[in-house]
Amino acid sequence: MEIELLEKENTPENVIEHCKAVCRKAMKIAANFNDADRDLIRQGALLHDIGRSRTHGITHALEGVEIAQKYGYPVEVLNIIERHIGAGITPEEAQKLGLPKKSYVPQTIEEKIVAHADNLISGTREVDIDFVINKWKRSIEDSDDNIERLIKLDYELIKTFEE
Repeated sequence: MEIELLEKENTPENVIEHCKAVCRKAMKIAANFNDADRDLIRQGALLHDIGRSRTHGITHALEGVEIAQKYGYPVEVLNIIERHIGAGITPEEAQKLGLPKKSYVPQTIEEKIVAHADNLISGTREVDIDFVINKWKRSIEDSDDNIERLIKLDYELIKTFEE
């Protein structure tokens, strides 16, 4: 159903393929957690970039929420879409980026899993945390706080289970 919705909203094919790859990665991460709602993760992962049918800017998350809301998705899915960017965006960072001033930091295990799966997929290719850190150092001004959140998220969702 979500793939059909992405197509109906004229989401670019490369974005749809990216969403599928993020979904696969999210399901791998979710396997570490008995309490994670896999159906919610699947829906959120597939729809996390639906806003890219309208814009490729930072507001794609807000656009995505608007689209998913129109189709009656529950608040849990809307929150995944809204909070999937990077390792989250603080109210102060949001204001600098021109977003409404509030926290876009993932809160629930499902939100964290989708956000981090998205971090670890570049296009449709799986990448490691070092790739993401280097990319962020090049593309995000004053990236230290973002990278710190990223490493914390990686530890919580992945590294803990590799030890």
